[in-house]
Amino acid sequence: MEGFLAALAISFGVIFVAELGDKSQLMAMTFATRYRTGIVLAGITIATAVVHLVSVGVGVGLGSALPTGWIALAAGLAFLAFAAWTLRGDSLTEEEKTKAQRGGKSALWAVGGAFFLAELGDKTMLATITLATQHGWFGTWVGSTVGMVAADALAILVGRWLGRSLPERAVRYGAAALFVLFGVWLLVDAVGQLT
Repeated sequence: MEGFLAALAISFGVIFVAELGDKSQLMAMTFATRYRTGIVLAGITIATAVVHLVSVGVGVGLGSALPTGWIALAAGLAFLAFAAWTLRGDSLTEEEKTKAQRGGKSALWAVGGAFFLAELGDKTMLATITLATQHGWFGTWVGSTVGMVAADALAILVGRWLGRSLPERAVRYGAAALFVLFGVWLLVDAVGQLT
């Protein structure tokens, strides 16, 4: 139970931070202007649960196939790359904006499908894979899914409440700093395991 709670807490925190300022968060705000918040959150939850289940499967497979010291080293470098990716920022393309505004026959499927496709290969998916190499799959899956949904829900609620988006620059710098912190922590752990 302790391992599950640790995986849940770490995954929740990392993915929550990774999602701040991400393009899928911008999609959530856009969908929320057209559809009810509950429908948007349900679509996000379904898509996230599926993508992150695949992610933890890949991560667990890698974790059992590779020595832990090398995994920690790769994970630390990945988190430093996520910090750089976060600093670069994300924005919606015109095509993504149009899809988010147009929707489809069913709002739930429109939101879920858009989020599923947006998350494939995204930093939150890659971070979930990385976390699953180090922690239990179930806690990582639940924590990463809840972390992403919570970040998107926060963006929708704050965006609606304030009538504008979150301060993008401050969010980007804060998220990047946390990724650097996690990356350095993992690199120190890797050096300890490899020596």
